[in-house]
Formats: sequence, structure tokens, C-alpha cells
Amino acid sequence: MAEQESLEFGKADFVLLDQVTMEDFMENLKLRFEKGRIYTYIGEVVVSVNPYKQTALYGKDVIEQYRGRELYERPPHLFAVADAAYKAMKRRAKDTCIVISGESGAGKTEASKYIMQYIAAITNPTQRAEVERVKNVLLKSNCVLEAFGNAKTNRNDNSSRFGKYMDINFDFKGDPTGGHINNYLLEKSRILKQQPGERNFHTFYQLLLGASDALLESLHLSRDPAAYRFTREGANNHSSGSEKSSHRAVADAMTVIGFTSEEIDSVYKILAAILHLGNVCFVAMGDDVEVENAELVPYLAELTSTEPESLLNTLLYRTVATGGGEVIQKGHSVNEANYARDACAKAFYERLFCWIVARINTVIEVKNYDARIHGKNTVIGVLDIYGFEIFDNNSFEQFCINYCNEKLQQLFIELILQQEQEEYQREGIEWQHIEYFNNQIIVDLVEEPHKGIIAVLDEACLTGGKVTDTLFLESMNARLGKHPHYTSRKLNPADKSMDFGRDFRIKHYAGDVTYSVEGFLDKNKDTLFQDFKRLMYNSADPVLQDMWPEGQQSITEVTKRPLTAATLFKNSIVALVENLASKEPYYVRCIKPNDQKSPLLFDAERCRHQVSYLGLLENVRVRRAGFAYRQPYDRFLLRYKMTCEYTWPNHLMATDREATQALMEQHGFQEDVAYGHTKIFIRTPQTLFTLEQERAQLIPIIVLLLQKAWRGALARKRCRYLRATYTIMSYYKRHKVKSHLLELVERFQAVRSMADYGKGVEWPEPPAVLAQFQENSKLIFRRWRARQIVKNIPPSDMDQIKAKVAALDVLQGLRKDWGCSRSWGRNYLVSVVENPTMADQFAKRVSALKEKVHFRSVLFSCHVRKINRCNKSTDRAILITDQHLYKLEPRKQYKVMKSIPLSMVTGMSVTSGVDQLVVFHTQNHDGLVVCLHKMKPENDGRVGELVGVMVDHFRRWVAFKAK
Repeated sequence: MAEQESLEFGKADFVLLDQVTMEDFMENLKLRFEKGRIYTYIGEVVVSVNPYKQTALYGKDVIEQYRGRELYERPPHLFAVADAAYKAMKRRAKDTCIVISGESGAGKTEASKYIMQYIAAITNPTQRAEVERVKNVLLKSNCVLEAFGNAKTNRNDNSSRFGKYMDINFDFKGDPTGGHINNYLLEKSRILKQQPGERNFHTFYQLLLGASDALLESLHLSRDPAAYRFTREGANNHSSGSEKSSHRAVADAMTVIGFTSEEIDSVYKILAAILHLGNVCFVAMGDDVEVENAELVPYLAELTSTEPESLLNTLLYRTVATGGGEVIQKGHSVNEANYARDACAKAFYERLFCWIVARINTVIEVKNYDARIHGKNTVIGVLDIYGFEIFDNNSFEQFCINYCNEKLQQLFIELILQQEQEEYQREGIEWQHIEYFNNQIIVDLVEEPHKGIIAVLDEACLTGGKVTDTLFLESMNARLGKHPHYTSRKLNPADKSMDFGRDFRIKHYAGDVTYSVEGFLDKNKDTLFQDFKRLMYNSADPVLQDMWPEGQQSITEVTKRPLTAATLFKNSIVALVENLASKEPYYVRCIKPNDQKSPLLFDAERCRHQVSYLGLLENVRVRRAGFAYRQPYDRFLLRYKMTCEYTWPNHLMATDREATQALMEQHGFQEDVAYGHTKIFIRTPQTLFTLEQERAQLIPIIVLLLQKAWRGALARKRCRYLRATYTIMSYYKRHKVKSHLLELVERFQAVRSMADYGKGVEWPEPPAVLAQFQENSKLIFRRWRARQIVKNIPPSDMDQIKAKVAALDVLQGLRKDWGCSRSWGRNYLVSVVENPTMADQFAKRVSALKEKVHFRSVLFSCHVRKINRCNKSTDRAILITDQHLYKLEPRKQYKVMKSIPLSMVTGMSVTSGVDQLVVFHTQNHDGLVVCLHKMKPENDGRVGELVGVMVDHFRRWVAFKAK
């Protein structure tokens, strides 16, 4: 059963309809179509409505949703049926088949392609090269067969004009190993004539409009389809762009399948020969007949690799063997020549199509397979067969197609009944007889030996003398006149919808169909003169030789009369039915919603007719057989156990059957169910819908409960992870800290004995947690190392050291050379070596100032060049004590020219270069600009010394004031 969808989309399974009536069926089908639900189940049968638009229902994500799932676990879909057939084949080693039926334009071809696409997608997970080759050939074969077997009709732009049954072989692992294709009843009469608005087979237009100019020239063809009798009807009904791409796709597909370039060339030549043959005209010249457009004969001879004389002779004459073994040549009349030409054209195309199918089969057939080595070889068959046809003018082809549908419908109902009865028997449920229309009576009307329509038709074809279609109709009236499903105008004169001597009517299960007997005899005989067969067999083209094996027979050789077309078709359908009956069947019933190819229009009457002739209502009745729903106990409990306190969350009973029984009894449904051995059977859909509604009400509560439990579990799990994480982090941090501290101890434990007290020791990279600790440690270490160094400095050098430190603080990075590396003399005027007299004079001046001012020490003294406001310079000297800054005149025994208290000095300015310029700033803005000079050595720089002395002095003074 289908996964329960919202009721706004209707019932996903027709078995669940409240009432099994045509009105309810159509209402549900229309609702689902309008809601975009193109697939609906009837048990395990898929009803597919052509959407006439592209849909996102076949991508890789959708394939994954249906892979390995049961039918009822997902909404209705083609993939569900394909997967069910594949699982039955793989798990139970059982041959299966998928039967796709419906009328032209209902989407059968597309359905078969999607099924093939799904099977290809889910097989060969190990990507074995040979399996991939087989899959590719199977998929590409669709492209080739569509080109040669499909045509545009008034009902369908890509109508399959043949029936196709494809067997796909699988190995024991479920991978495709090969296949085989059977084709049925190609509509070869389309070669000669098409209905207005229709076209011939696609391949002719692909060749004329899509092939290269060089290829057309070699085939003596033009690009105009109207130039050829067989393509004239569809000449204006095409698109050159699409035909070109289609031609290229078909050529590529044939190459992938394994057609050689010579074989592809032969195919094109045969198509061209058919087109030229259709243009051959005959004219009577007295008692003889001649070809009116004789220039076509050499073309035909070249394309068929035959002699022009032999070809012309075959077109105009017929070789006949007399009873005495004599061979005579009989000339054709114009009508006979035209008939022979058309028969040859039809036979050409039919045999070309059959050869293409056979050539594909040789490529995809299972090779070198040994069941003892490779395991059992299982099969999935895919049948894409024409649907029931009722036209304004129904002829021999429609008769055969409708007979095929009758036969398949009979098989379909029988197999469904058999499956249902077997299931009921397995489950121990009493089977209830179901009323349905048994169309065996119609099948017998057509195929019964010696009595059926085919037998009467064959008898008419074998009768000597002049037998016409009208005489065949008279014979049917005489033999079948009392059959309840046969009538004609003669048997029912009041029915003026039929013509006397032409029409007969069969009451099919899908409706009444009126057939015209015109052409029945000719089409059934399917006569082709032996001369054409011998001509083609003797062709130099091996492809043509292969297509006409009977041409090797001598004209005098007595052969068995060939079977008629109707008998051949009947035999092939009987064999097909037997083949399908030996497999486990799955069904896809395709419905065409309207004739306008509109994605919005739902033609109720049109669809009702298809539902009727597809027997879908009978299918629903058989499927229900008194019970609308069935499900294995475990699956049933899995879906509905939350509706019963005894089964939620898990039951404690001995079996699932007991638990299911307790659930149904709690709801009061015990009178509406039956219990099988492994399944529960529910009689009415209302019971199921009640369970669904209760389940829908409980699901949100269960979801909240599950979300709560799951979120709690996730939170607890995350908490455990965090605890574990923090514990690990804690131990790891301890380890890193311990390791780092041990590394520090190891590196710095001997720094006391080092000459530089560990200056060259490299600090290890600390963990992040110890980054600040290491910075603090570095600061402590530097202070310790400075203390160790300072301890070894003599007291007399301490003032110099402090001054240099002060200079470093203010000049580092600002002045490159500030005299750090030399010894600072400070009081340079006391030691003027070159002039002792001046030194004595300075010493006296300092003594005099000391007695007068009472300063404690001289901070700095030096000769300078004083620069005034006019930018003039003169030699002077400066003396800086701990109280004043003095400007002295060296030439006047260092006479004091200016005295500035140090408390008035607000700052100093120096440059970043090597010059010795110094500016003293004062509070009254009467500063002093000097340039230190007369230094020994001359390049000695004292600016840094002066700055360091002054900064050190002021720092001490500030510290003293702070105290």
C-alpha cells in the first residue's frame, strides 16, 4: 500500500476508495492529476497519467528515496514498481516482468525509459567495466529503436509504431549481464501513407534534415522532404535543428552499441533506397510497362549494390515457375508494378528494422555464461506494447493491436486473480468470488482455430480464384453471425454507422470498434515477389544479404507456404503471453489526460474510456476482494502502534499478531478485520482512515517527546564531552607548565657562574597560560642581572653609570652616538692639558663661586661656542653646578657672564645628528644656545654626557622634593 499522503491529494491507492464506482475512480484520478500527483497505485499496479510537462520526479535524489524500499513506504512512483521487480528478482531469484500499456501518447515510451534509467542507476555499485558496457548499450538501444520505430501522429509526437519486449539478464549479484529485444507488428504501412498531419518514421527526416551535405550527395538525396512521396505528408511538420541533433545522437548511439561504420553506411543507403523507390513511376507503353523516371534506376542499383539491369528487370517483370519446371518471365501491369514497388518498400523497411533489433541483440546477448560458475541467471522483462486503438477508419493494424490488448487484458486479470487467490490461501483467508468481465469470449472470437476471425481470414487468403475483401466479410457474417460480440451492417441493417460490404464491428471489453475490411486480404498475405528477395540476397552489400536469407532459394524449389501476417502476429502474442505468465508481473497503466497535450486539461470522457478499456475498475474490485487494505503485522504495528497503550512503545505479547489484534480490539474494529498467518486484512477504508487520523494527532506529541529526549541526550553527551575536555586541558596545562618551569630551571641554573650572568641564554617559548608569567620572569631576571653587574661597579663610577642610564632612557632610538662607550669626565675645564694656566684660572673661579654660592658639586664644564640671536658665535665656557648654569669668558680668567639658576631651566634640546648643538630652555624664555667644542679627541661627542648628567640630577632633585 502507498505511503499515506494528505487527503488533499486524494487517495494514493484506488483500493482505498470508499465506493468502487467509475465516478469515484474518476474523481480521485482527476484530483491527483490537478494536484500534480501523476502516479496512483491499485495495490501493486501503478496508474500513470501523462503530465505533458517536465517534472523533477526522476533525479538522483528521488532514485535514492526508492532504492531498496517497499512499495508502500513511499508515494506512488514508477521507481517503486521497478525496485519491487528488481528486489523480487534479486532476493528470490525469480524472473519478473514490467508490463507497460496504454494508448498512443499516454507516456509508455517515457515510462519504459525511466524504468531502465532506475535499474541502471541501482546496479553495478563496483563499476565493473563489462556491466557498465551492457548498461550503456541497453540505454542507447532506446535511442536507436525510437528513431526507426517511432513517428509523429496526431495524438503523439513520439508514438511507438511497434511493440517492444526487452529481457534484461542479471547475474547472482543483481548486475545486468545482457539482454534480448523482441519487436511486434511494426506499422510498415506507414512507409507508404500517413494520415494528414502525421509523419513517416523519424529516421527519414533525421537523415534528410540532419545529415551532412556530403552524405546526402553520396546518397543522391536533397534536403527537401517534400521531394519524396513517402515523406511528403510530413514535409512541413519538422524542426531542422532538432532533426540535426537527433541524427547525431542516433549515429553516436549506434557507434556505442557496436555498429561498424560500414553497417551504418548500409543503413543510410537502405533508407535512401526506400525514398528513391517511392518516387519510381511506371507508365504503359503499349503492352509493356516502363519506368517513367529511369534516372532513378542507377541510383537504386548503386544504393543496393546490385546491377541496374537486374534491378530494372525485377521492377518490371515477375519470374514464374510452371508445373513442369519451366521458368517464364511475366511482365507487370502498371498496377502490379506499383503494388510490387510498394510491397518492396515496406519489406525493405521492416527487414531493416528487424535487422537492427537483431544486431543489437548480438551485442547485448549474454555470452559465455555458465550457471555452475556464475550462479543462476535471472531476468527482468519490460514490455512496452501499444494500447487499444479506436480511429475513424480502423483497418488490419488496429484489429491486430486490439486483439493483442484483449489477450494481455485477459492475462492481466487472470494473473491478478491468481495472485490474490494465492495470497488469500497462504494467509488462511476465505476467498470471495468477484464479478468481473471475462474477455476470453472476445479472444476466442479472434483466435479460435477454424472458427475465429483470423482462421476465416487465412482461409480467404488461401482460397484459389478471385477472393475479395467483401467475400471475406460475407464469410465472417456466415460463420460468426450468431456471436454476441460480432456484428455487421448485413446482420444489423438498422445500424447505419456501418457500410454494407465493408464494415464489421467487434464488441471489445474496451468498447465497440468498427473495422473496414478494405486491405485485410492484401495486408494479411503480405505478398512480396521472390524476384526481389533473390535480387537483394545477391547484393554485394553483406547487410542486405543478411536481411534476405530466403533469396538463396531457387525459383523452381518447392517451399512451404509462408504463414500469414495475422497468424504470425497471433503466434508471437501467444508466445509473449506464455513468457509473461512464467514471470512475476508488475504493471504500469498509462493514461492520456487529453488530446491537446495540455498539462492543465483533464478530459473526463477521454480518461473514462481509457480507464474502461484498461480494466482498471475490475482491477480494483479484484484487488479488494472484500478487503481494502492488507499489511504484514510487523509493518502494521510499526505504523499504528502509538494508537494503543498495549503496543506503545513496544508490546510484550507473544506475537505481532496478538499485538495487532489487541490494537484493533481497543479501537472497536474487530468486526472489520480478518487475521491471516502473517498479515492483517482490513475490510473498509474508513477503518484505515480512522487509524491514520488518530496517528496524525499523536505524531506531533511523539515528535515533541522524542525531541525532548534527544535534546536532553545531546546536552548530557555534550556536558560529558566538555567535562572530559576540561579535565584533559587541565592535566595538559599542568604538564606544559611543569615542563616549561623545568626547562627554565635547567637553562638558568648556572647563570651565576657565567661571565654575562645569562645574557646569552635563550628563553624557551612559553605555553599561552604562562606568557605573562614569562614576561614578569624576564623583568625579574633583568633586574637581578643588573643588580649582579652593579654590585661589581666601584662607588666612584656610580655617578657616571647613573648618568649614562638617564641618557639611555631619553636618547635611545633618537640619537645614534651619544657617548655611551667612553668614560665621562664631566668637569673638562679642570683638565685642560694644553693650557695649565687656563685650568688654574678655572679652578680659582670655581673656588670663588663655591665660597659665594655654596654649591656642593660641579656637574659639567666644557668650552663652547655661544650662538646669539644674530647667528653670531663667540668662544665661551659653561659651568653647571648643582645650583646654577654659568656662562664664562675664558679669555678673562673665566669671568662669569651669565648665571641661570637650575630651577629656571625647563628643558634641553639636541639634534639627532652628530653635531654638538645644545639649547637650554628657561622659564623666562631667555635660553642659551651653545655648541660644545675644543674636545679631545676632536670627534668626541659630549652631548649625550651633558644630557645624561642633567637628567640624572633633575631626577634626584625631584625624588628629594617628593620625600
